[in-house]
Amino acid sequence: MGQDKLTRREFVQMGGAAALVIGSPAGAGAPMGTEQEAVRSPNARTTWDLGQLKWQVCGVTPYVWGWDKYADIHEAPDAEIRVIDAPVPGSVQKALLDAGLLEDWNVGLNARQAEWVENRDWVYQTRIPDEWVKEGSKLRLRCAGLDYAGSILLNAVPVLDFKGSFVPYEVDLKPHLKPSGNVLQIWFQQSPRWLGQFGYTSRMKEWKPRFNYTWDWIVRLVQIGIWDRITLEVVRDGEIGKVKCFSGAELAGRTGALKITAATTGGKLLRVALKDGSRIVREETREAGGDATEVRWERLPVELWWPNGLGRQPLYDVEIELLDEEKRLIDARSLRVGFKHVEWKLTQGAAPDAHPYLCVVNGKEVFLYGIDWTPILPNFADLTEEHYKKRIGLYRELGVNVFRVWGGGFPERKWLYDLCDENGILIWQEFPLSSSGLDNDPPDDAEAIEQMAAIAVTYIERRHHHASLLLWCGGNELAEDRAGRTSTHPNWTIDHHPMIVRLGEVVRENDPGRCYLPTSPYGPIGSFTPETCGKKQHWDVHGPWTFDGPVDGGWRELWEKDDAMFHSEMGAPSASSAELIRRFKGNLAETPGTHANPLWNRQPMWIEWPKFAIEKGREPGSLEEFVAWSQKRQADALALAVGVAKSRFPACGGIIIWMGHDCFPCTTNTSIVDFDGKPKPAGLALRDVIRKA
Repeated sequence: MGQDKLTRREFVQMGGAAALVIGSPAGAGAPMGTEQEAVRSPNARTTWDLGQLKWQVCGVTPYVWGWDKYADIHEAPDAEIRVIDAPVPGSVQKALLDAGLLEDWNVGLNARQAEWVENRDWVYQTRIPDEWVKEGSKLRLRCAGLDYAGSILLNAVPVLDFKGSFVPYEVDLKPHLKPSGNVLQIWFQQSPRWLGQFGYTSRMKEWKPRFNYTWDWIVRLVQIGIWDRITLEVVRDGEIGKVKCFSGAELAGRTGALKITAATTGGKLLRVALKDGSRIVREETREAGGDATEVRWERLPVELWWPNGLGRQPLYDVEIELLDEEKRLIDARSLRVGFKHVEWKLTQGAAPDAHPYLCVVNGKEVFLYGIDWTPILPNFADLTEEHYKKRIGLYRELGVNVFRVWGGGFPERKWLYDLCDENGILIWQEFPLSSSGLDNDPPDDAEAIEQMAAIAVTYIERRHHHASLLLWCGGNELAEDRAGRTSTHPNWTIDHHPMIVRLGEVVRENDPGRCYLPTSPYGPIGSFTPETCGKKQHWDVHGPWTFDGPVDGGWRELWEKDDAMFHSEMGAPSASSAELIRRFKGNLAETPGTHANPLWNRQPMWIEWPKFAIEKGREPGSLEEFVAWSQKRQADALALAVGVAKSRFPACGGIIIWMGHDCFPCTTNTSIVDFDGKPKPAGLALRDVIRKA
């Protein structure tokens, strides 16, 4: 590629701003192309993808690296785990597995043998090519996702401490560079001891994904590593900073509206173009205005974006270019948008003071049917785009039009949002807060509140422009129920909690057109039970997830009483296939499926073997017989529930199944897609219910 021409670009989302990759050297990975060719200024910014370099990692006793910082991990005699290759992004656990130093945690009880990993410090290392660091006023290192805490070092000198898995980090390496031979290290220190399913939400102040510490559907595997991209930006005389991009639709004329605000340093002009493939829909060039150059367009001749099953999902590119006096390119951003109009109405028959749970897209009332999205793998640093394509393509075929991205996970890779944009799947995005059982009240001290507010800002900066984004939610199953602050309506009154109030302020300031929910569930009564039905106090509810007796017994009776405005979480359990159970059982017995069997007791909440015996008057004759009974029971139960909710529309705004897919080879769980990414019979039965007129 010539130095005076920009003929190919790759735009990547990084910490709320997309970074342009140009001029990749041999061995560093070729950038992706676009049709437009622009003249490049000699002052243009260059961005390198450090994931293309060779990375290695070693394991040491905690704090050893603070005592003896070696400029090269190969020269560390006290390393307990010697140097091994480590792809980036990637987890320490996967690197150890690939090196033969860890058994497959998916098999039997092997996960217990992996817990030592979280009790060591780990040091990643790579060498920065000399040609990457010779120019520029700044050399900005951007880390989009680090899990969880430690220090970034250049040539054994700490340049930035980090703590928290949910936010990106950046630091200028320029002041710390040597003329050549620069070694970059990322030192990960020990993770928090416990953030799992049970405990006290009010005490959970370590901002790391909680699901890794065990939940009812996952064993303990506390990931350590680099979970998202790392880039190096050579900044010369100017750049585009944060970009805000809001798109919407004007229903009267079925046209689009777009508002773009860009911060810039250096440069003279800002060019903005909206493109449909190679066709320019509209463009404008104006003087670059420093902190906030704004472009606002209305009556755009665009096609509206629709949820899955209701229409097409046309997407448009927004290109933003910073130019010098001679109109040569200094920096660029690219975002992909869709145009839709969303409003929320009260469901039919709802009380006037209730929250509106009837979603109206482009003027059409939409029944929201979907799944509660949890991470695809516990070692989510090792996910590829193909993992997301497989799951999201399947959910589209199953008729899903909404994902509730659950608050116990991580911010998710950009692939999730991109693919949901393409497949018409709306995203209900929760901030990283979740219930804990012993109390479900978020922390209320000023420091924790501002830390979470800062996390929420980065969530919004990175994802607000996506066509698929439907709403923001404070978190999962939060309630103002700490001792001394109990309420007769803990879910209803959570909206007065100082952290929930602050998150609402963040949404209004940074994404003012989007709906914000204090928590899920939300309303006077958050649980859906026979005892609470008929009181007209069910807004958004959770449960049930299991039941006794036949489907046509108490389960049917409950759903025939359904009066909820929305069901954002409910489910029923079933076993995985006999083949999958056998493949991952290790040396454990495959039956019986009871608490006495360690294989099945990994997910103790969903044991249903005794229910078979009660119903049939005998034990299952084989694993296959139990699996067939279990999967049919789940399919019948969920089909009944979703059928009832759908028949009540628009009195019921929608229903979301807990849960979508397994991230661990559970013997039994409430998932409708197994660990292999194959739908259980329930998933297929629900597809038929949704497709039925």
